[in-house]
Amino acid sequence: MISRASTISGGKGSVAAAVLLVENRPMTKPWMLDELAHAGPEHLDPAFVAGYERKQGFPDPAEDLAVLAAHGLDQTSTVVDLGAGTGRFALAAASRFGRVTAVDVSPAMLAVLRQRAAAAGVANLECVQAGFLSYQHAGPPTDAVYTRNALHQLPDFWKALALDRIGGLLRPGGVLRLHDLVYDFQPSQADTVFQRWLEGATDDPAAGYTSADYAEHIRTEHSTFRWLLEPMLAAAGFEILTADFSGSVYGTYTCRKRSAAADLPTG
Repeated sequence: MISRASTISGGKGSVAAAVLLVENRPMTKPWMLDELAHAGPEHLDPAFVAGYERKQGFPDPAEDLAVLAAHGLDQTSTVVDLGAGTGRFALAAASRFGRVTAVDVSPAMLAVLRQRAAAAGVANLECVQAGFLSYQHAGPPTDAVYTRNALHQLPDFWKALALDRIGGLLRPGGVLRLHDLVYDFQPSQADTVFQRWLEGATDDPAAGYTSADYAEHIRTEHSTFRWLLEPMLAAAGFEILTADFSGSVYGTYTCRKRSAAADLPTG
């Protein structure tokens, strides 16, 4: 991969921004997944990216920031946002914490984020073009990792590897805040749950996700069952502190990385 720092111009003149651009070379290991190919083609399309936050419902990062602060993060803390998209969380976190690294595989997403960071004069935000499996963290272990609506792009084998890598990014006691489409039901309930989910979709594709969007997600993306994801989190060294679900299809997790001492056998 190739790294370079850049200075970008915002609405108030030039801002020396700590922006790290990472361009992926072809995979060096023949068994590695091509994360760009699994990003979802719409997320690489500048036209789709322009309306992305509206379609997402303009998610408010305030609760996530409050959760991280409640776990001890402050102006000296570092946060890595994996699958940062257009940076709604990353920009808000940069105003609250010491250093934020926004990671995304999509050049179109990062272009929007870099422009916003420049316009806001944000100097403690790095942008890295990479994914869960390719991001290389520089510096000491981070205090928190945040990820929203991105992990489901990976099949389960790769989710487990991604969570293990996230565990490697964090200091002992560090926090993982995870939002994603996760299924909290048994296979025999799929028809009932999915029918209810599709019936609650919007009719306006610009204002939100339609029933066709949800059906495509179920068919082609890799959301997994809660009872498969949670053992992956445990295997990656995480203690689940909270797990909240909406409509049996969307989960929000707060997890803490266990210390090495906590993993030692007792007795």
